[in-house]
Amino acid sequence: MSPVTLDLLYENGPCLVVNKPGGLLTQGPPGIDSLELRVKQFLKERDLKTGNIYLSVLHRLDRPVSGALILCKHVRAARRVAEQFQRREIEKIYWALVEGQVAEKSGTWTDFMRKIPDVAKAERVEPDHPGAKQGVLHFRRLAEMPGRSLLEIRLETGRMHQIRLQAAVRGHAILGDHLYGNAATFGPATDDPRGRWIALHACRLRFRHPMTREWVAIDAPLPRPWWPQDQLQWFNAE
Repeated sequence: MSPVTLDLLYENGPCLVVNKPGGLLTQGPPGIDSLELRVKQFLKERDLKTGNIYLSVLHRLDRPVSGALILCKHVRAARRVAEQFQRREIEKIYWALVEGQVAEKSGTWTDFMRKIPDVAKAERVEPDHPGAKQGVLHFRRLAEMPGRSLLEIRLETGRMHQIRLQAAVRGHAILGDHLYGNAATFGPATDDPRGRWIALHACRLRFRHPMTREWVAIDAPLPRPWWPQDQLQWFNAE
């Protein structure tokens, strides 16, 4: 077996931040490749450990999404980070390359949404619809080019496919997101639709270290698929 390589952005005590590539599950069933599986194998190899490795995955990124994820190596640290998520103390910032010209330079999107039963997809619904949950995000337009806009997004809530859905229902589906109506391709070429990327990247996390209580801010560099000849070099920053 080849050695596992990770884009390890941060490690301090029991706390890790890893830059997940697009097209990779955050977690998967036994025997299926996932970020969780890769991190466990990496720790086994690096630290020469045998037996089971404890690793808590505190939040998830959709399979086609890239970016920063926090993981913890023991229960107490995991509990403390989970409490920060519950209190919405952790700052999560994304970059999204979307179709169309977003007219506003900044703003807030608020919708009610739900997961469609038995389907890995969400939909916008009325507030009184059974299962409806409110989704709120704040955006800032960073740049634009013909037919596309680059947005910085700060999540206030964390609903299933929230950014993807809220952008799509406004006519600004994320580049490469076939599930929500964008027909473009993005990322490495693959014959397996499960391995496709979309142009959504979790670029920054800010949280308190679970043991030292000090604030930690981690930036996840944009992966290579964001920089082909026909993409970001054409943006004119405002």
